[in-house]
Amino acid sequence: MQFTLQYTDPSSKARAGEIQTAHGTIQTPIFMPVGTAGTVKAVHQRELHQDVQAQIILGNTYHLYLRPTLPILEKAGGLHQFNGWNKPILTDSGGYQVYSLSGTRKIKEEGVTFQSHIDGSRHLFTPESVMDTQRIIGADIMMAFDECTPYPCDYDYAKKSMERTHRWLQRCIARFDSTPPKYGHDQTLFPIVQGSTYKDLRTQSAEFIAAQNREGNAVGGLAVGEPAEQMYEMTELVCDILPKDKPRYLMGVGTPANILESIGLGIDMFDCVMPTRNGRNGMLFTSEGIINITNAKWKDDFSPIDPALGGYVNTFYSKAYVRHLFIAEEILGMQIASIQNLSFYLWLVGQARQQIIAGNYKTWKDEMVKKVMRKL
Repeated sequence: MQFTLQYTDPSSKARAGEIQTAHGTIQTPIFMPVGTAGTVKAVHQRELHQDVQAQIILGNTYHLYLRPTLPILEKAGGLHQFNGWNKPILTDSGGYQVYSLSGTRKIKEEGVTFQSHIDGSRHLFTPESVMDTQRIIGADIMMAFDECTPYPCDYDYAKKSMERTHRWLQRCIARFDSTPPKYGHDQTLFPIVQGSTYKDLRTQSAEFIAAQNREGNAVGGLAVGEPAEQMYEMTELVCDILPKDKPRYLMGVGTPANILESIGLGIDMFDCVMPTRNGRNGMLFTSEGIINITNAKWKDDFSPIDPALGGYVNTFYSKAYVRHLFIAEEILGMQIASIQNLSFYLWLVGQARQQIIAGNYKTWKDEMVKKVMRKL
């Protein structure tokens, strides 16, 4: 993997760059649709290519390990072959999912023992096994195994957790560097900065991660319930430490406003389930603001959802029709909403990139944050 930093906005810390992977080029800043179990919910790969114009999608190690299972993925030739997606894939290590299973998992130095949410069976994830699993999945970008601490989290626990994450990282690196990729394409490993919302811990972690000199770095343990101001404070602190010539990935973020603000702090890559999850519940993100499509005010509005985006969703379907689909509980409504929201997120980061190149990011961002977060 290679990253080229192409532009830096003079009015902020926003950056525009390009990531080269074996499965294609990614222009940053970028949003990655979440395909947890090998699929972006309710969206065909054709639509991801043509309408959403996704450049990279995300898969999840925990979910893919449990189902369809590693033997199936290996027999298929990896996730790219299994799901028919021929562009880059990033895999989360499963650390966040393990964190969310707080009632059925046990964290030790060796790794994490957990129960499957599918059938209750017990499994062990170690830094080594997670590297092996992601090798079998065949992701272009693999994440180190970490612990995502909850919010709020007391200082002592946050410190111990961060230090364990650092020790796990060293084990991840040793395993990654001693094993080849399985399917003839290069893979890369991103470490993850932790430290909860404590400045000194975030500083220590960012310095430790930067010293590993990997090809990219991630920021984890944010967007887990802390106030947005704290998330931005920690993000800016970490971005000021992580190397400028490597891509920076803020995990699990977030709202359009979160993404725009974090781009301004120096983040290059994002993922979040919000566009598809909220879309399936009738919340549509548009270039003019947020629509609750089930509201009665849209029942006879025959205008497109978001003309600025174009695409077949906005060519063929009106607000009134999409509202009808939701009221009638038709699956097509959820599909249209998911495509609209993902298209908007990719449009938004594309617009951000243009403004960075033009050197006008901060002025544009301040106006756009107000616009895209208002309720219509």
